[in-house]
Amino acid sequence: MRADYETLAKTIASLTEGETDEVALMATVVCEVHHADSRFDWTGFYRVAAPELLKIGPYQGGHGCLQIPFSRGVCGAAARSGEVQLVPDVDAFPGHIACASSTRSELVLPVWNGAGELIGVFDIDSDQPDAFTQEDADQLAAILRQVFGRS
Repeated sequence: MRADYETLAKTIASLTEGETDEVALMATVVCEVHHADSRFDWTGFYRVAAPELLKIGPYQGGHGCLQIPFSRGVCGAAARSGEVQLVPDVDAFPGHIACASSTRSELVLPVWNGAGELIGVFDIDSDQPDAFTQEDADQLAAILRQVFGRS
């Protein structure tokens, strides 16, 4: 099952309308995205909790790493650079952190609030190699902008 991003965006918009609490928004986005696509093995947010430090936020799937410094892994690279990380093979990514041994590919998107501040990263892991496309990245980035307010 592949995500129907048009329907997913509409569903998330209706569920999050008027909500301003970031954790509530993250929990709703995670739930809807995780269940929208069979490629998505682990879906979650890592929140900026201190300078140069991410801490686990709402997620679906097995356990995640509790904290990730900006200097390490795919999530850290997304937070550090402010750029989407589309990784077809996590074993080929220098410094990949294996929070789950089943992860084969990963998509991580930076998450910005309406003021343009980085509030976290949205991490999707797959147990399939090369599971994600640029379209996945673009569609999910649009949903994140819609929910968290950065235009």
